[in-house]
This record gives sequence, C-alpha cells and structure tokens, in this order.
Amino acid sequence: MSQDGSRSFPKGILGFPVTPFKESGEVDQNALEQNINFLVKEDVSALFIGCGSGEFQSLGEKEYRQLIEAAVHGSKNKVPVYTGVGGNIKEAVKQAEVSEELGADGYLMLPPYLIQGEQEGLYHYFETVINSTDLNAVVYQRNNAVLDVDTVERLTAFPQLIGMKDGLGNMELNVEITQTLGSRLEWMNGMPFAEVTMPAYYKLGFETYSSAISNYIPHISRIFFEALKKEQHDKVQQLYQDVILPINHIRKKRKGYAVSLIKAGMEIMGMPVGQAVRPPLVPVEKEHYTELENVLKTAMEKYPLKNKQEG
Repeated sequence: MSQDGSRSFPKGILGFPVTPFKESGEVDQNALEQNINFLVKEDVSALFIGCGSGEFQSLGEKEYRQLIEAAVHGSKNKVPVYTGVGGNIKEAVKQAEVSEELGADGYLMLPPYLIQGEQEGLYHYFETVINSTDLNAVVYQRNNAVLDVDTVERLTAFPQLIGMKDGLGNMELNVEITQTLGSRLEWMNGMPFAEVTMPAYYKLGFETYSSAISNYIPHISRIFFEALKKEQHDKVQQLYQDVILPINHIRKKRKGYAVSLIKAGMEIMGMPVGQAVRPPLVPVEKEHYTELENVLKTAMEKYPLKNKQEG
C-alpha cells in the first residue's frame, strides 16, 4: 500500500523464485539470494516468494520465514514482495501474519487444503485470510478453489483484495468475471508456462503474468511480451516455434515439471540452484534435460543477450 493509502499492483512480468535445496536437504541460502537478485536486476514487476515455483507445499515454518526475509532484503524496495499463503485456514492466516511481520507487501492466496468447498465456504475461507492483515491480497483460481462471478464480486468489498490470478484456463468464466468487475482488480495469467496462453489472456485485459522462464531466460520473456503488446504477430509466432512451444512440450512430459524444469533451465544457464526438489516432485530426467539444453542453445543463438541500453 502506498503512503497515501491507495493500493495498486504493477503490470507486467512477475518473478517467481524457486527454493534451491542443498544435497543435505536444507535451503541453499546463497543460491536463493542469487535467484532473487537476478530477478530484481532483470526488472520483474514483483517477486512472489514461497509460492508454487518455490515449492510452498513442502516448506517448514522456519524455511518459509527464511524465504520471505531473503526476498524482502533482496528486493531493496525496488519491487514489491508477495508471499504464498494457503493450506488449512489456521496455517493460511498465520502465514499472512508472518508475511506482514516480515515486511512483505502482500500475498497470493493458494487453494485450501484438499476440500472441495461450496462457494459460501470458499468465500469465508478467503474472507478470513484477507481480514487477518492489511496486506494486499491476490486470489488464485485453480484446482479446488474456483470462484464464480458472484463470489469474486463479494470479495471485492474488501479493499485489501487487489487482484485475481487465473490458473484454471476457463476462458468463459474469465470473460464473465473481467467484464463484470472491469478495472476493480488486476488480472493475472497464472497458467503453467503462461507465455503459451498469454495472447488469449491479454485480449481479456490480463496485463500481468507469472513467467517461469524469467528465472533463466528473462530477456526472452521481455521480447515476447513486448512483441505481444505491439501486435508483432510474426515475432510472437517465431518465439513460439523457437522457444516457447519446445519448452512447453518438455514440461508436459512429467507431472511436476512446471517446477523441476525451472531448476533445470537455471542450472543449464549457469545458476547454482541444483536440481533437488522435494517429494512428490521429481527431478528432470536426463533425456529431457538434454532436450532442454538443446532448446536453450538454439534460443540463445537466435535471441542473444543484449545490454539494456541496446534494448
């Protein structure tokens, strides 16, 4: 929240750091800080720490605090920091309170644990979390937490709610919600490998998205998004063919690759995160790792890094 009490959320590409683990199983603090510093340097619009890419489901309480502290410190007040909160209602409220205590700007409300709730139950779940702090809140549409138009509209009565992230892909529902609520919320594309679906989302008013590849080839994320906004259809199509669809093809080969493949890409690009993930996730298999190496080699040849001054 700004000093004048207004709430806003920056549009553009969102950075979702991973949680690097040592061989011993502990969080690798050095690699974590490098990941955060890299994303800040690459001008992501916000950091989302300890969310899906950060293996929220497997973090202990001390580790959760460790990640938030690293992100708040590493952001240097250049970009807002959001956390992941969710699970059972007591844990979600506690995580929101910890996020506020440690200086985060807001949080992403992940689905409640296991239960398929009715709309009234989901409303009260999110209402309880939202009212536990004064932080900015973003609701996440996916899995067992799919809100209809009326429920989202009811939640907008709380000024803390500033955005909705969609990880469901129900475009009819997205049309209904965005056209009903207009500019009241910031609309965020949170589909796995969001670049794949961003052209469809952008036309609905989704001007913000989570980019997995920004962890290792952020310049390509930027090239893609700029081409999309400028309606450079040939360039968008070429990026699909050269980079986006080949990586997405690998991602779909195993469950959990939405996270594991990020770490593999980072390692290939020289970032010391390792490939360790916590169960039930599995590391990227050697064959698929080699495929990703080849895709990234082609990507860097066709879209080499430039100094920011060069555009």
